[in-house]
Amino acid sequence: MAAEAKIPDVPKKKRAPTLYFIVAIKFLKGVAALLLALGAYSLTDNNLPEEFRKLLGFLHLDPEKKFFIELADRIGEITPANLEWFAVGSLIYAAFMLLQAGGLVFRVGWIVWLVIGESAFFIPIEIFELVRRHATPITHPHLFSNPKIGIAVVLVVNVAIVWYLFQNRDRIIRHHYHHDSKTSAGPGGGGKD
Repeated sequence: MAAEAKIPDVPKKKRAPTLYFIVAIKFLKGVAALLLALGAYSLTDNNLPEEFRKLLGFLHLDPEKKFFIELADRIGEITPANLEWFAVGSLIYAAFMLLQAGGLVFRVGWIVWLVIGESAFFIPIEIFELVRRHATPITHPHLFSNPKIGIAVVLVVNVAIVWYLFQNRDRIIRHHYHHDSKTSAGPGGGGKD
């Protein structure tokens, strides 16, 4: 009998739960921005103050309260052109986030650098906002009742994303190309495992 050719062991594909978490964040931001763009565009021909009053009635809120009257006045200042610009901006942002999510899934090298750059870009802005709001004490320890806590959470997430991707950039990209070269030029040149 002829000696059997030893097939080299193909290393198991390592999971990257942190990378998948970052992909999920980017994907959810993209979908939210897309829905926001579609919602804003669908409202361009509507009477916004009247729609706001209907929403308040649906939620069983008193539309005659001073806060809601002032908010309705502000909503009345929004023009259809402003809504269209907002919809276009949201659509561009959605495409940008979905591009990042898809690029990270397929571990495209330049997308990794794009995500690092985009996340790092906002870090100084978030620090500035925290310093600027420093004079405002935290009165309510709820995430949505105090913008300072929300900004701090976003800052921590962005720093973690930048740190993780920068520390693992070579492994993430190399793993993808290493895996592709193993499957396309496997033993015997068949291209299939």
